[in-house]
Amino acid sequence: MVLFLVILAAAFSIHLFILLHSLSISIHFFVLCINSAYSELLPLGSRAYFSSLHFLQLAACSITVHFVLFFCARILRISETRLNRLWLCELVEKGIAAIFGPDTSNTNEIVESVAKNLEIPQFQVFWNPKLEQFSAENEYKNSLIFNLFPEPHMLATAFATLLNEMKWKKYAVLYETDEGLIRVQEILKQHGPQDPSVIVRKLTVGTDHRPLLKEMKASSVFQIVLDCESDHILDILEQAREVKLMEEYYSYILTSLDSHSIDLGRLKAAKSNITSLRLIDPNTTEIRMVAQDWELGQLSHNNQHIKVSPESIRTKAALIYDSLNLFTTIFAELDLAQTIEVKPLSCQGNEISDHGLSMSAFIRIRPFPKGRMIGPLSGPLEFNNLGQRTIFTLQIIERSLHHHRVVGVWNSKKPKNINYTISSIEIKEEIKTQVQMKTYRVKSRLQEPYLKIRKAVPGKIFKGNDVYEGYVKDLLDGIADILNATYELSLVEDGYHGNYDPKKREWNGLIKEILDRRADLAVCDLTITYERKKVVDFSMPFMTLGISILHSKARREPPALLSFMNPLSLDVWLYMATAYLGISIIIFLVARLAPGDWENPHPCNQEPEQLENVWGLKNCFWLTMGSIMNQGCDILPKGISTRMVTGMWWFFSLIITASYTANMAAFLTMERMGPTIESAEDLATQSKIRYGIMEKGATETFFKESNVSLYMRMWAQMQQDVPSPFERTNSDGVKRVRASKGLYAFLMESTSLEFERNRHCDLKEVGRWLDIKGYGIAMPVNSIYRTEVSGAVLKMQELGKLHELKEKWWKGKCEKENLETESTARLDLSNVGGVFVVLVGGMVCALSIALLEFLWNVKKTAVQHHLTLREAFIMELKFAVNFKIREKVIHKSSSESRS
Repeated sequence: MVLFLVILAAAFSIHLFILLHSLSISIHFFVLCINSAYSELLPLGSRAYFSSLHFLQLAACSITVHFVLFFCARILRISETRLNRLWLCELVEKGIAAIFGPDTSNTNEIVESVAKNLEIPQFQVFWNPKLEQFSAENEYKNSLIFNLFPEPHMLATAFATLLNEMKWKKYAVLYETDEGLIRVQEILKQHGPQDPSVIVRKLTVGTDHRPLLKEMKASSVFQIVLDCESDHILDILEQAREVKLMEEYYSYILTSLDSHSIDLGRLKAAKSNITSLRLIDPNTTEIRMVAQDWELGQLSHNNQHIKVSPESIRTKAALIYDSLNLFTTIFAELDLAQTIEVKPLSCQGNEISDHGLSMSAFIRIRPFPKGRMIGPLSGPLEFNNLGQRTIFTLQIIERSLHHHRVVGVWNSKKPKNINYTISSIEIKEEIKTQVQMKTYRVKSRLQEPYLKIRKAVPGKIFKGNDVYEGYVKDLLDGIADILNATYELSLVEDGYHGNYDPKKREWNGLIKEILDRRADLAVCDLTITYERKKVVDFSMPFMTLGISILHSKARREPPALLSFMNPLSLDVWLYMATAYLGISIIIFLVARLAPGDWENPHPCNQEPEQLENVWGLKNCFWLTMGSIMNQGCDILPKGISTRMVTGMWWFFSLIITASYTANMAAFLTMERMGPTIESAEDLATQSKIRYGIMEKGATETFFKESNVSLYMRMWAQMQQDVPSPFERTNSDGVKRVRASKGLYAFLMESTSLEFERNRHCDLKEVGRWLDIKGYGIAMPVNSIYRTEVSGAVLKMQELGKLHELKEKWWKGKCEKENLETESTARLDLSNVGGVFVVLVGGMVCALSIALLEFLWNVKKTAVQHHLTLREAFIMELKFAVNFKIREKVIHKSSSESRS
């Protein structure tokens, strides 16, 4: 055991000596690089950029040494910070002009502290949100720190602006370290209280992220912000592809500025859209020149050049190059004005650098658009008082299955805007091309007349979309013809339109098919509602409608022949006949008693010998008959008592006639009215007729979420009714209305109601629409083909195609009958047939009496003129039928002639 410990200690001492020796060589090379920067390379002009290669090699060596020293420090239980301080102080004692690095924030605090205390400029190249915090402590000392990486808050603003321009509302944020939350803080800040919830998850420790990615898959989130190291991006995306998170409609935003250097060729089957930002543009001349220089400066083991692609240059390497370029340029310019000497310093001493503050001040006041070396590679360098880089430009890179390009530019001077490099015309053309190349997966549901299974035809087999027919099928054919696209039509499994279940926190029906991306379009009688609009997009409405009430027509019995007598009961008719006879006789008696009704037959004779009374029974019956018929009479009573009796009879006739007329109108109206409801108010204020709706549809949502007291009361009543008034489909509701004999009403959308009413003549629509809405084609949020589909619907509307489809599929056998509304319905012969019977009966009676009077007159004529009955009959008949004779001669009897 003791021998083993001795061997281990010896091996550790040898390794430690080798590591420290390597560190000493690296430090010495770093000093030579800095010294040569002002003593030898500066006069060389364009050749000065060769030092960048040495510096990048030094950076790589320093990272390796840093890792080994960190491992040794853990073994020796020496803190990493203390170890870095030791080698940094050793470096300072040899004399340095500036500090470049470190490359991460883990050991930056001790390096930054040494730089401030000794007043040596430090150039940082990593994302450092703590710089502002430390700078607030000592502004004088902090003027020596310069971070070439974009300022954290401005970078976060760039991502927030990008997210806002892409109109992301529901998305997930996956971050690798806690610092990632700072990078996405501006994204989270712009999330409003009314916006859909944002999922924020930390990537699992290790390399297997599939459980978290499966959770994202189950959450139906299709837009993801990924914040992680650039070296881990490809592995995470490959695992996302394995769990089907790289399919169509998925979109990613990568926060790493090195995303452009990742080769996504391994994700060939991925259909997602990946967007990222980059600080350096590989297509610039400067980047290509530096890449070529690095390629020439590096040799492999077989003495062949190693190819350095401009796209493979990462942000940190470019910033290290820019920091060296900035230092050498500023150092050379200051050295022309004053001699700069780099002297050894001590971390424990009080001596400070002579040139640090002057160099830092010069960097702050002087913009750096171009240096003595090529570049800068990351754009012009400008710093604020805190040493942060606030002026920079980021390119927006978009990668998808169809293209890989720069779509826009974000500038820190206008942080809320993005200047797009692609014109709207180019975008429309690309969308049009993608729309035409796409085969749309369309989901629908069976519901006449929108969609039904085509009837089998002998000798013909239907396949694919031809299995179905209906309004939706013709609508899709029209859209496909306009867009020059194809589609595959299938049915939704559960048969529902799409409703949200707050308990399960999920949608069903067609909306779920869209959210799960199993369908590109959902077409049926799908109502555009606020809740659905929050999770899916809709095209412009292809049909306008409203909620209406379906009820059955009244089943009227055939009217009786004497139905005109129905307004008055039989007793009333008998009492009226009795009153008619009684009043006529009373007028006769009163007229004989009243002196005023005895008149002078010869008005010219002032002293008549006799008076006569015209009120015989015949005239009395004629007076009362004319009164009750509202026609009057040619003779009127003159006595006080007879006038009083007549007046009472007239009053009685007025009331009876008015009552009959009013009751007759009401009787006929009630006979035509059928249902006793005319509106939703009538339906809600009665309890005899029950009413219901289709479950899990837009109509249910309307009543459930309505704030109108009437509809709230109706919804509460429907929930309390037993058995349930809700129906699975509209067809079930129609069947229940027809079978209920007027005791059930079904509230449904007017278009479906119209279709059922045109096919079932015993149904009718009651009242006006309860609301106004439209049917639309549902599709995923931010679908690129939304505008094209809406344009196709609009074109069909302008050409009258939608109206033709409506006429084609809604026309039915009851359409003509339904055109006659209740207010314009006419009485038929069965309603007034009894009046004609009375008229014919009266005519027959009158002709019979006239014939009897004629025969009686024939008998009198035969006696007076001593003629036979036959001769008298022929003579009188010839006279009666001779219509030209207007006067009749009175033949006096022989006795009268002799007198």
